[in-house]
Amino acid sequence: MDVRRAGERYPGGDPAAGIESFHAFSFGPHYDPGNLRFGAMIACNEERLAPGAGFDEHPHSHTEIVTWVVEGELTHRDSAGHETKVRAGDVQRLSSADGVRHVERNDADRPLTFLQMWLAPREPGGDPAYAIVRGIADSTPYAVPEAAALLHVRRLAAGERTAVPDGAYVYVHVVRGEVRLGGEELGAGDSARITDAEDVDAVAVTRAELLLWEMA
Repeated sequence: MDVRRAGERYPGGDPAAGIESFHAFSFGPHYDPGNLRFGAMIACNEERLAPGAGFDEHPHSHTEIVTWVVEGELTHRDSAGHETKVRAGDVQRLSSADGVRHVERNDADRPLTFLQMWLAPREPGGDPAYAIVRGIADSTPYAVPEAAALLHVRRLAAGERTAVPDGAYVYVHVVRGEVRLGGEELGAGDSARITDAEDVDAVAVTRAELLLWEMA
């Protein structure tokens, strides 16, 4: 198990424009050949947008982009004609395939924080696709078959225990609260990369929210 702390992430964004970013993997000018991917995961970015701030239209290709709002409301628009408000508890996925352009903004009057996770598809190409699941339940894994991955959401009360999925690669991100995982205590923004995960539990030290990626 490889634990990565929130403070070790690469800073980015444009603070003067109301954008703060924290990258868990090699990203943009922060090139790190030893931190390019884990399983299918190639990016896990925490984005903080002030009211009125956002990312202008920009392209993506050959990437499965999954978004989880921590607080606030995200406005998504893309070149395939989708326009959506994404809120806490929703899972949004954009399959960029051969190419798509999108805009992400905070059009609300309060700060927005969201996580955006990029996964490499098993096969390149195809047609772009979009999906959103409103208010996903803890007991409902979200499948990204193009990347051979499953997302599990866990919202835990203090003292509650949950099993970490067994798998060749499991990526655990603490959204909020504190948890104990394999003898390590993790706080908000911390993550763990577990190879050949088997019989691992997470115990909430405080009320907590976790995202767990199970990857082949």
